[in-house]
Amino acid sequence: MGSDAVRRLADEPLDHRFKGLPPDAERAGLTVGQLAAEKRDLYTGGFTTPVLTLDAEALEHNLTALGEYAARHGLAFAPHGKTCMAPQLFERQLEHGAWGITAAVPHQARVYRAFGIRRIFLANELVDPAALRWVAAELAADPGFRFVCYVDSVRGVELMDRALRGQSQVVDVVVELGAGEGARTGARTDEDCRAVADAVAAAATLRLVGIAGYEAEVPGADPESVHAYLRRLTGLAVEFDRAGRFAAGLHEIVVSAGGSAWFDAVADVFGELPELSRPVLKLLRSGAYVSHDHGWYTRLTPFNRVPQEGGLRPAFRLWTQVVSRPSPTQAFVNAGKRDIAYDLGLPEAELVRDALTGEERPAAGVRVVKLSDQHAWLETDAEEDVRVGDWVALGMSHPCTIFEKWPLIPVVEADGTVTDYVRTFF
Repeated sequence: MGSDAVRRLADEPLDHRFKGLPPDAERAGLTVGQLAAEKRDLYTGGFTTPVLTLDAEALEHNLTALGEYAARHGLAFAPHGKTCMAPQLFERQLEHGAWGITAAVPHQARVYRAFGIRRIFLANELVDPAALRWVAAELAADPGFRFVCYVDSVRGVELMDRALRGQSQVVDVVVELGAGEGARTGARTDEDCRAVADAVAAAATLRLVGIAGYEAEVPGADPESVHAYLRRLTGLAVEFDRAGRFAAGLHEIVVSAGGSAWFDAVADVFGELPELSRPVLKLLRSGAYVSHDHGWYTRLTPFNRVPQEGGLRPAFRLWTQVVSRPSPTQAFVNAGKRDIAYDLGLPEAELVRDALTGEERPAAGVRVVKLSDQHAWLETDAEEDVRVGDWVALGMSHPCTIFEKWPLIPVVEADGTVTDYVRTFF
């Protein structure tokens, strides 16, 4: 498995675009693959701070954990690619059993196609005429390409139909059920969903193939309300099937939900689905699991509720360096908002690596209290907690906004050896 485009990423020359990588690699004219083959040590191999790393063992653990979870519960899996926008990781997700990759916007789908993704689920209503024509052209050019997107309004259906008239390909759509008043996208009521389905049936350019939604948007989400929403969603699937609303000639009906906070509820409710007139593709779309995080998803992961089912490990670590120690209780490291995800909370100091001895110790007594553009402000309990030159490893929350700040990310083994580099496309 694997596309030529993914393999060609190893041929990309190293240069100033890539933060944290050894400057001598550029001077030597190395490619990404050549640098990976050197298996340099993260701490002594010329890497500069700040540098974001992915833990190789944690990454493989997480890919395995969700792949096995989905298979165990009879779920197809289309992980949300907007989390990492990394074709190398898409390839590994597919190798771990993923059905396809989920996108949010047309640009992401274009990246996926450039790297050979054959099945795309776009979790948004797509009303951009140019993007719709591009989708139709991709479908026409590749009979093996499968594309599905949301519809959540009659006007949206009308706009899609107008843009697609004259195209040779019909676009598959699923009605999105909104998660409640004040939630994000989606048709708010069952009657709204029926009206959207009727509009699709009247449009020769579209084909209704299923029902979908996003349970994390349920206002005040808790196990009871999330399960109730998901049962509304599956209930609509049953109703639509009995009423003959799904397109004739389908080989399967798509029922889809699932982020990274409630995939246990999705497994519960999708497992209750009665037999329909055709097989059901029960499609889970979690994305943040691939790297997990320190903080937000550590608290939210469903594995906290079902620990017997497995668990995830934080894979990211941002290594920074103390560049100023103006007082015994204050220090500054050389990474800030340009390098650090901070939309779901400040980072956590995890480790300190002594600049002189290379000894690592827990970052006890060290706290991040503020971020500037290029500095993180540290508060310390004692003068000896950190010194100028020490490396400080930060853990961060929200994988999506971690990945987007780093175009090339070293993958590090437990002994500090860098064995690969993950390229992102945001």
